[in-house]
Amino acid sequence: MAGLDLPFTAITIDADESYPQGTTGGDIPFYISRAKARAYAEQLKDDQLLITADTIVWLDGTMLGKPKDDAEAVAMLKQLRNKTHQVYTAVTFAMYKGERLMVNGERELSLETIVDRTDVTFGDLTDEEIDYYVQKYRPLDKAGAYGVQEWIGYVACTEMKGSYFNVMGFPVHKVYKVLKQIL
Repeated sequence: MAGLDLPFTAITIDADESYPQGTTGGDIPFYISRAKARAYAEQLKDDQLLITADTIVWLDGTMLGKPKDDAEAVAMLKQLRNKTHQVYTAVTFAMYKGERLMVNGERELSLETIVDRTDVTFGDLTDEEIDYYVQKYRPLDKAGAYGVQEWIGYVACTEMKGSYFNVMGFPVHKVYKVLKQIL
């Protein structure tokens, strides 16, 4: 957001990040980003726009979220080497419609969600390189156990189809397009 030269305030939202069984691919972050918006809705003022996001890595029909520990991070990275995976990020824009428009006695929350997909191919990584990355960069807070903007992106990312910023977790170009319509 800072790169768009727009004022913003970052907040942390505690939300249930579970999703319905059978949900796949881009539908997972779509569901979670909307759940994050709903979790904050009671605190949202009429003149505020809330933007929430969620990112996942999708490999061979399986979601790779944030690893629980180093061992899981290593296992994820071993799965990603020499393969193409998808990174899906969903961004939800939430605001209240009109001036306190009431529906069944409650304000009506407007939610618009976009989803972006980037195909990322990793080349070969040795076990030693994976261990080095996990120990030095501690990617436990990253979907798929990696940050493309870090060392592993320099040495392992051999091809990308789609937005680099989406892989970082925020498809800025698509967010900007929506903000132009809203603001």
